[in-house]
Amino acid sequence: MYGFYRISACVPRLKIADVRFNVEEIQHLAEKASAAGGSVILFPELAVTGYSCADLFHNSALLDQAEKGIAELAETLPGNAVYAIGAPVRFRGRLFNAAVVMQNGSILGVVPKINLPNYREFYEKRYFSSGKGIEAEVFPFAGFDKVPFGGDLIFEVSPELRIGIEICEDMWAVVPPSSRLALNGATLILNLSASNELVGKADYRRELVRGQSARCVAAYAYVSAGVHESTTDTVCGGHAVIAENGAVLLDSERFFRDGRLFQTDVDLQRIGAARLSDSPYANSVEMAPPSDCRRIPVSPVPQPSDLLRTVEPHPFVPSDTAVRDSRCREIFSIQSAGLARRIEHTSARKLVIGISGGLDSTLALLVCVETMKLLKKESSDVIAVTMPGFGTTGRTYNNAVGLCRLLGTELREISIREACLEHFRNIGHDPETHDVVYENSQARERTQILLDIANKEQGIAVGTGDLSESAMGWCTYNGDHISMYSVNCSVPKTLIRFLIAWVGENSAPEVRAILQDIIDTPVSPELLPAAEDGSIRQKTEDIIGPYEVHDFFLYHFLKYGAPPAKMLFLAEHAFAGVFSKEQLAMWLKTFLRRFFSQQFKRSCMPDGPKVGSISLSPRGDWRMPSDASAALWFESLEKGS
Repeated sequence: MYGFYRISACVPRLKIADVRFNVEEIQHLAEKASAAGGSVILFPELAVTGYSCADLFHNSALLDQAEKGIAELAETLPGNAVYAIGAPVRFRGRLFNAAVVMQNGSILGVVPKINLPNYREFYEKRYFSSGKGIEAEVFPFAGFDKVPFGGDLIFEVSPELRIGIEICEDMWAVVPPSSRLALNGATLILNLSASNELVGKADYRRELVRGQSARCVAAYAYVSAGVHESTTDTVCGGHAVIAENGAVLLDSERFFRDGRLFQTDVDLQRIGAARLSDSPYANSVEMAPPSDCRRIPVSPVPQPSDLLRTVEPHPFVPSDTAVRDSRCREIFSIQSAGLARRIEHTSARKLVIGISGGLDSTLALLVCVETMKLLKKESSDVIAVTMPGFGTTGRTYNNAVGLCRLLGTELREISIREACLEHFRNIGHDPETHDVVYENSQARERTQILLDIANKEQGIAVGTGDLSESAMGWCTYNGDHISMYSVNCSVPKTLIRFLIAWVGENSAPEVRAILQDIIDTPVSPELLPAAEDGSIRQKTEDIIGPYEVHDFFLYHFLKYGAPPAKMLFLAEHAFAGVFSKEQLAMWLKTFLRRFFSQQFKRSCMPDGPKVGSISLSPRGDWRMPSDASAALWFESLEKGS
């Protein structure tokens, strides 16, 4: 289903060297994981015997029983999931710390640990051999004649799901085996571990998993042995971590005393899309030496019909308040630094900006004032121009004027009403006809004023339009679409609210109060006459749908190349209980129609700073023919594919 696979990380209870007990505990958790829809189910390092058997690993009685235990598990594990279980494995007179991969009554392959820790509390080389250099081998094992053995195995379920395996210390190596496996197509890396707990180690371990998932552009599932390992010298905690291309999806609790199952769903379709668009990955594949990794065919595995992961409704806005605060500070700094550099390069004396009392012009104004501080110039070097038109309301006008006065900018008021009426007379347009001509004439008149003032004052006309408006084409061509430098061009509407709120939190109470009212004001271009009571009549979101939904679609469309049906599926989860499927489908069609039809505006966007991972600059992230057809995407949405 849309590339989702359910990963089950199991931490069973165990008894050291009691294979019978351990096999039963593995079976118990395997049944739970299978019943819960597990696609890939992994257990810790040496789970069949326990990691801390020490010199007991030299005893054939233990090794014989371990092999019998594996044979029993291969025969009895339920469902069609792929299982990876740690066990000691004898191969040609040597003993290996290995992962045994099983499905449907068969052993698909055995992967030996390559990097053996032999320092401080670890002395694995006393018992085990390294799997380094062992490839293209088969051997009789656990009742099966020709079991693939080696570090060159990739278990291929589908083009989306290709499984590579490394064991504990392998992840800590300078060049982990998973790097090679990922370059050879593995999209999911499993790590079977028995990592002990030390102060601060869990944080470092989590970062290793997260970082390796990012470097490999893959999903990475890690599970470690629990507290029932021997405590002679160390204590294990049963840590499970699952990450996807640099994002941690699951970070388990530790030190529980029962057997535990941890599950989440990874999006391997997203991984495939990221690899296609990720130049570092493609370049690494090209530079990597030829490999003869073996592809082990695997039968189809269950895929979830529901979704066991959080889908953030506001992907541009961090849910963690501390992260959000840091993110806002960084974005504001990027915007200000970019504008400051443009001022230096052009030797501009002034900044000229149109202010409406809306979100976009407010943020741009705040950036302008901060930029002047950076350059040790006065706030009065910012020329803020309010240009009342036919739809300007008292609320937005008063907020714009009040904010400029508090910030200390130069404030100019130039009404555009008479100029627009004269223009209507010149082109023969009835001013009572409130059509696109009526609206766009106002936007173009305002832009002309700003550009001319900038020329007169040897300044820069600062654009205010945001990323969401660019995506939807909700701007007037050669009107508010044009400026000399556009500071908000890669900031989505949903994030602009938080940026303004962040500035407000760090401002005087009078400024904070105005900023809060601006945040609470309905989004509107105010190009149509106000309502009889003086309130805003023309509300953008009543026309095109909520910006939070369009920002959601934009994020998944651009960042992950998600097909429309998947975008709708994700939106249903993200906005469950807020919007209906029918509403979301309607707005998705609006998004697709406008995104494709309005590319011509984006093809000639002015310069502006990229602040996040998504931009629509024709010189940067997004290149698209202005006459590209959306038919394929509408068809895909209708078919649900």
